[in-house]
Amino acid sequence: MKKAYRVKKEADFQKVFHQGESMANRQFVVYAYHKPEQRHFRVGLSVGKKMGNAVERNAIKRKIRHVLIEFDQEDELKHDFDFIIIARKPVQLMSYHEIKKSLQHVLGKAKLLN
Repeated sequence: MKKAYRVKKEADFQKVFHQGESMANRQFVVYAYHKPEQRHFRVGLSVGKKMGNAVERNAIKRKIRHVLIEFDQEDELKHDFDFIIIARKPVQLMSYHEIKKSLQHVLGKAKLLN
């Protein structure tokens, strides 16, 4: 995933948190902020320290990014949004396919899929 497609700045994170809408399931919380002028979605990931050490947290983030790349290649994600994905504790024990299914569910609920 290109760096231009990531929400990195604290101010951008806060804007999504405070002005965006949230949707959740047992594994993920998604905050979405509509930006009509934007040509491509941007995503920020948050995996808390309770999820394990840095190696485990980065592995979870890699799986989530890979799912998002697949959704983007299939043109399933809406492009005019910034969104933040927060992983919850059950994600720690999930396989890649379970993460994909769960993300598809929560992104569908948040109306971020085409």
